[in-house]
Amino acid sequence: MTEVYGIVGNPVGHTLSPMMHNAAFAALGENRVYLAFQVEDIADAVKGIRALNIRGVSVTIPHKESIITCLDTVDPVALKIGAVNTVNVVGQGGTRLLCGSNTDWVGANRALANHIDLRGRHVVLLGAGGSARALAFGLMEAGARVSLCSRTEARGRKLAADLGCPWHPLTAIDRLVGDVLVNATSVGMSPKIDDSLVARGHLGNFAVVMDIVYSPFETKLLREAREAGCKVVYGLEMLLYQGVAQFELWTGQAAPVELMQAVLWRATGNSSE
Repeated sequence: MTEVYGIVGNPVGHTLSPMMHNAAFAALGENRVYLAFQVEDIADAVKGIRALNIRGVSVTIPHKESIITCLDTVDPVALKIGAVNTVNVVGQGGTRLLCGSNTDWVGANRALANHIDLRGRHVVLLGAGGSARALAFGLMEAGARVSLCSRTEARGRKLAADLGCPWHPLTAIDRLVGDVLVNATSVGMSPKIDDSLVARGHLGNFAVVMDIVYSPFETKLLREAREAGCKVVYGLEMLLYQGVAQFELWTGQAAPVELMQAVLWRATGNSSE
């Protein structure tokens, strides 16, 4: 019987995860399929996962935090982060358990590590949602010093307090200087491709700029950062490496990383060379 996996979120029309995971399943001869599910009510979606015997899902905006209370177990790292982006179904029949974890921080750290050693670096992180929580945790685990910057004060201050790092309003971004700037929000995602949280003139304050948005491949933030002379880290790199970690969790096998990368880059009309 074909095992079903998928992604739950809203929206999911832009996602490249099915293409990446289905190519990897096929390459390893696995009888598995990965589908996209647009979900408004995450509690009902989890009931569907149980009823339909779905074996694992990726979780994306806006459900990474709210799904936690719907699961049977959540690993300590994801609990500390306060966000889940991966669900693995363990067991069969009535003993099936939905287990939550987080591979976002793994993907972000691995993508950044291709461009900069994070230890001792100052990272300005934009956002205060589930993705920001995960990335902040990973950055700190890698030895980076994090400053949080967000549009919503209450949520931003709470996350900064949880992390033990400073918080700044978005209006202060022109005064912040760091080694790395990371956009952990959905600002700039298609169809609003002309949006960016940081003005072009302030990007020179950072050596490396990363955007977790991957649709479009090069967001306005990354295009202007590249033009300002910054090293840029594309959201597709994070998507790749968090997906690699998910694939290996679900299958117990080494992921075909080069194939997965080639599929993603080809899907966006870019070369992975």
